[in-house]
Amino acid sequence: MKLLAISDLHLANPVNREAMANLPYAPEDWLILAGDIAERLDHLREIFALTADRFARVIWVPGNHELWTVPENGPNGDSQSNAPLAGEAKYNAIVDLAREHGIVTPEDEYPLWTGPGGPCVIAPLFLLYDYSFRPDDLPRDQVIAWAREGGAVCADEMLLNPAPYPSREAWCQARCDDAEARLMALDGAPTVLVNHYPLRRDLVHIPRIPRFIPWCGTRRTEDWHTRFNAKVAVSGHLHVRRTDWIDGTRFEEVSLGYPKQWDRQRGILPYIREILPGPPVMA
Repeated sequence: MKLLAISDLHLANPVNREAMANLPYAPEDWLILAGDIAERLDHLREIFALTADRFARVIWVPGNHELWTVPENGPNGDSQSNAPLAGEAKYNAIVDLAREHGIVTPEDEYPLWTGPGGPCVIAPLFLLYDYSFRPDDLPRDQVIAWAREGGAVCADEMLLNPAPYPSREAWCQARCDDAEARLMALDGAPTVLVNHYPLRRDLVHIPRIPRFIPWCGTRRTEDWHTRFNAKVAVSGHLHVRRTDWIDGTRFEEVSLGYPKQWDRQRGILPYIREILPGPPVMA
């Protein structure tokens, strides 16, 4: 019995969809889907059904791609003419879809893992970002221009609508407020924190586009691994798979990425990371 995780499946790409379709059954294991699974509801419906059938339990958190306002396909595969969902309405629609398949979302009760490496509470989080991952002397109103000067542009600026919130920062603040209250109520119980974005700035290692960092998290969470007794913190988003240890907490970046970022000949199974029991001590 293992707790496993993967993120950034980007199922709009047929290569990644085919790889997931060939995923073997693991009826005793739990699987975390840590965001950027797909933009469209039909692709999400397919992967929720597939993983719910092949794993004992599935836990999902959204990335930025799930929240994009994009045209959706109808039941016959044709493009729907009605206005696509945006902002919180899109998120809520995905939560409803996940629940139809028995998948745990950030809106549900946190499940208790009692398998090897436990017991601990698995906390799926949806926290977004607030542009605070930036140089200390850089004002907020200059962040986008600064990033663009370094060749970094995020499609969220066009596709991630925060409605009904006035900004992504406001949505991030509301999400952090809610999650912080729920985590405090755990009263020190051991946790696995799951968020699409890394919880700390020093975990952002993207040398090819270093100025992409403003879209990668919030400073508000930089001590959450100690405040909330995390055995492991799971994230994706960066497409740079790695393990880090900070303050005795293991941080796992679990992204798959686009086809050029993983070896298709190996199949997808080697890219699913073991979260628990995992290595017992820092390597």
